[in-house]
Amino acid sequence: MNALTRNPADRVVVVGAGVAGLATALRLAPRPVTLVSASPLGLGTATGWAQGGIAAAIGADDAAELHAADTLAAGAGLSEPEVAARVAAEGPHLIDWLRGIGVAFDRAEDGALALGLEAAHGRRRIVRAGGDATGARVLEGLVRAVQAAPSVEVVVATVRDLLRDADGAVAGVVCARDGVPFRIPARAVVLATGGLGALYAATTNPRGATGRGLALAARAGAVMRDMEFVQFHPTAIAAGADPMPLATEALRGEGARLVDEHGEPVMAGVAGGDLAPRDVVARGIFGALARGRTVHLDTRGALGSRMATRFPTVAALCAEAGIDPAVQAIPVRPAAHYHMGGVKVDARGATSVPGLYACGEVASTGLHGANRLASNSLLEGLAYAGFVADGLDAASGPALPEATPPRASGDLAPIRALMEARVGVVRDEAGLREAVARLAPLSPTCDAALVALLVAHTALGRRESRGAHWRSDFSGSAPARHSEITLGTVLAEIEPAARAAAEALAR
Repeated sequence: MNALTRNPADRVVVVGAGVAGLATALRLAPRPVTLVSASPLGLGTATGWAQGGIAAAIGADDAAELHAADTLAAGAGLSEPEVAARVAAEGPHLIDWLRGIGVAFDRAEDGALALGLEAAHGRRRIVRAGGDATGARVLEGLVRAVQAAPSVEVVVATVRDLLRDADGAVAGVVCARDGVPFRIPARAVVLATGGLGALYAATTNPRGATGRGLALAARAGAVMRDMEFVQFHPTAIAAGADPMPLATEALRGEGARLVDEHGEPVMAGVAGGDLAPRDVVARGIFGALARGRTVHLDTRGALGSRMATRFPTVAALCAEAGIDPAVQAIPVRPAAHYHMGGVKVDARGATSVPGLYACGEVASTGLHGANRLASNSLLEGLAYAGFVADGLDAASGPALPEATPPRASGDLAPIRALMEARVGVVRDEAGLREAVARLAPLSPTCDAALVALLVAHTALGRRESRGAHWRSDFSGSAPARHSEITLGTVLAEIEPAARAAAEALAR
């Protein structure tokens, strides 16, 4: 039975085929699921690029409470304790679940699961597969399981809009394939569309990661939370590629050091040093680059010599760039990597719009706060897949005909350059106002501009520095608060001066 003939009273549509989408489809079994993916399974998702691993408190010296405490510390006051505790407690069970579907994790010499260390973790708790190929191995296992699941059908298409019923609840999706639109009615829709890193000129994300799911939710009136918090991975390999290949944080956990062109330590005098939280390290490198220095990840010597076995993905990426990490330091710089904000969801993954759910990076669950703890992203997507499946609401009403306006994609280079320059690692009022003014007139017809506008507008409104959001004009912190907006409130709040500036820029 195909997507267009299944009974919409039973069907759930899951949009996106990374870890969150695939796991949600599997956890919903035996309920019928239509999984809509913009690319064939296994392609076009950031999951396959994840190098570090999955954080799980399974070591003899570890506990879920310690994992949750590290998550809260990294979140800079905006991670929610009950969410951190709940997700951390799921870690060991989820590792077992993945093993049950055939994911083979790396083992230590004694046969126990090998556990790595990453920044801001107080224990070795990073479970990995294939050295630094965890995301790829997990993705392969999930794809195999989905392909074998009789309850899941896969539709390769682009989702253009959400269907609504007479009461405003989401009741399916409008898709397009080869330019031909079609509808898939459903009892509920789960967005698992990933992040927005490709809105920046320097990013580790696939080029399709422009926040499409965020735009779908925002246009449907969903509450969006903490959109200003974009995490910049400190050690993207600066060798001219777009997207930029990643040098996993686990390298620093194994002894790699950040140095400048003279071999001097970049993070000297900073609490935590090379293993400080990501936002701290990213700003340290950004500051060094701004002062005209170059920054390298120094793996020379013993670590570089065993890169091919311990970190084969990074070793291959270095080889493609003509770098031998055993004898050459790896040039690095910060790059947009992960979005902590997103569509606000509750404990079941439900958004503020009936019938609409979100899971994974597109969602704001309350776990990551202002700064995601390393290797918590795959964990969150897997955990909330189960929460969504357990809490899915009853069916929506009949879907209404869609009225989908054309939305430009076009050349995203100007948007990416603007976000890099004005809404990047370090921000200020003048730059953010310029970004809002330039993005506002583009947002009605361009989803990428709309998502970028939401990020810039909320960054302008957060007049403090916290976690991954750093204002050079407000270096201190204010009382901890979430930013919650809807598209309607953002459009209403854009100042007349900004509107005038936007109109002037558009002429």
